[in-house]
Amino acid sequence: MPGTLPVLNYSCIEQAICTGLAISAEINKCSYFDRKNYFYPDLPQGYQITQFFEPIVKNGKVFINNNEKEIRIARIHLEQDAGKSIHEESKTYIDLNRAGVALMEIVSEPDLRSSAEAAEFMKKLRQILRYIGSCDGDMEKGSLRCDANVSVRPKGSSTFGTRCEIKNLNSIRYIVQAIDYEAQRQIKILESGGEISQDTLLFDVTLGKTKVMRSKEDSSDYRYFPEPDLLPVEINQDKIDSIKSSLPELPDQKKLRYIEELGINEYDADVITSDKEIADYFEKLAKKHDSKIAVTWLTVELFGRLNKTNIDIVSSPIKADALSELLDFIVDGTISAKLGKQVFDIMFETGKPASLIIEEQDLKQITDRGQIAEVIDTIINSNQDKVQEYKSGKTKLYGFFVGEVMKLTKGKASPDVVNSILNEKLSN
Repeated sequence: MPGTLPVLNYSCIEQAICTGLAISAEINKCSYFDRKNYFYPDLPQGYQITQFFEPIVKNGKVFINNNEKEIRIARIHLEQDAGKSIHEESKTYIDLNRAGVALMEIVSEPDLRSSAEAAEFMKKLRQILRYIGSCDGDMEKGSLRCDANVSVRPKGSSTFGTRCEIKNLNSIRYIVQAIDYEAQRQIKILESGGEISQDTLLFDVTLGKTKVMRSKEDSSDYRYFPEPDLLPVEINQDKIDSIKSSLPELPDQKKLRYIEELGINEYDADVITSDKEIADYFEKLAKKHDSKIAVTWLTVELFGRLNKTNIDIVSSPIKADALSELLDFIVDGTISAKLGKQVFDIMFETGKPASLIIEEQDLKQITDRGQIAEVIDTIINSNQDKVQEYKSGKTKLYGFFVGEVMKLTKGKASPDVVNSILNEKLSN
């Protein structure tokens, strides 16, 4: 409303501090806000409240490429979001629903050398933000967006070329496509003897090309001056320490713990820690069960079915507690691992608990040695010719006898007991 003064959202301050701590950055104990003056349709008030001179966070770092490369973070500052411009062939629409909403902008140093590195950086940053809860990372909905500054330079040169900024890229795929196209565009211009104009660009996802929105301004063009309606933000060390103590285990720390303490291989540890929801699911399984069993059932059985049905783990019809119960029945011998997979399929389709399915389907494993011995005796007596062939050296027939036992017991005979008795009887 006209005349309404801005009010600082202290939750945003805490989220910025939390993010800064998660990337090992310095927290500015006295930051303040500035006005960035420019006229553009998506900014109806004619200026943006931001932090230009003293941002709330400085000098962080994010590691990519399996922690082999450090990407420096210059700053994190808070500012007002602008509206959304929707460009069509002959018209541009302005959506002001998000205008004025608090935005956290994370600015990296020019350490990224390819579109692949930019994509890896965005994935890693999104992973960290999701773990600490400061952003859901949903790029499609605009919760996380990327402005990519692209420049090229001759091989061996240490001087950066003129940069162009591609605004509001809302998917990892588009980030890669836009950077690759823009880099090639600039190379062609330079190789033909032209010069790069410092422009602000948009990426046309239909054509796969960048287009000029406007000429890129320098900081002096924005005529920054201190925001008169907001006081400086002062943060004491106790507040910083309190937020730091509340940080969850970060993905790199979690991955290292899984490898060193739980004996999980690096690939599986990467998969499990890639998403906090997956890691939380795994933690519940690993509390009660051997970590390798938990990894197999999570990454092979559950992920296989989730991928086929295009469901994420949050929406999985089998929650961690339900899968843990199924593993209990397999580990204690109530059902075999093979029957466990059948039960798992029914659980996935119906949402029923394992205990109910086992009872309804009468799937309890037969472990009684006397009962299994009777079945084996019947099979041996009915197949004396195969018994003699087995004893004469055709040991591959062993699988035939096991199969017959399972057929007669409908797969419910304990494999361990079957092997024990069968070996004993066939060796006599």
